[in-house]
Amino acid sequence: MTRTTVTPVTRQALVAHVVARVLAVPGRRRVVVDGAAVLRPADLADALVDPLRAAGRAVARVHADDFLRPASLRWEHGRHDADAYLDDRLDVAALAREVLDPFAAEGRYLPTLWDAATDRATRAGYMTAPQGAVLVVDGELLLGRWLDVDLTVHLAARPATLARLVPEADRWQLPAFARYADETAPETVADVVVRVDDPRRPALVSVTDDL
Repeated sequence: MTRTTVTPVTRQALVAHVVARVLAVPGRRRVVVDGAAVLRPADLADALVDPLRAAGRAVARVHADDFLRPASLRWEHGRHDADAYLDDRLDVAALAREVLDPFAAEGRYLPTLWDAATDRATRAGYMTAPQGAVLVVDGELLLGRWLDVDLTVHLAARPATLARLVPEADRWQLPAFARYADETAPETVADVVVRVDDPRRPALVSVTDDL
């Protein structure tokens, strides 16, 4: 039998917890911070940078939104198709091929690939990171895609919270997050789960087996 414990933490304590998990294993590390954009996963990912550098680890920051597919593919079924938002928005193969896999192998990675605003390739050059560097990637709907990473952090919120926070113009996306929750169950697959129904009062979720 399993027991779920939800422990309120400060933002500083949350960052320290994730940083400690990263530092627990030597070598290059790839960290994904996953969550709906309205839950601000980029903010948590950014907050990891300085403490990691203070601990002597170089940090590479990448946004998954810089690896979207071209508009002709993302919007093949229309601009407001929730299934396409989940299935067709992110160029998963490119993120793995150009960032996650070469970073682990040799510290090489592409910082950006596609500018969604202009719908053009960014033509960015490859960058390199030293041994022991940490790659931190933020984005939406990233788990359950067979991406090879070392630590996953998921920002979780109740459907009612998402419905309240997502702007009216973007509410067509909500079924995508409902499908993601149902099919991927990110709260069960992530290494670190953080409830952020109240962003000012995050809470760490832990699951233990009762003996």
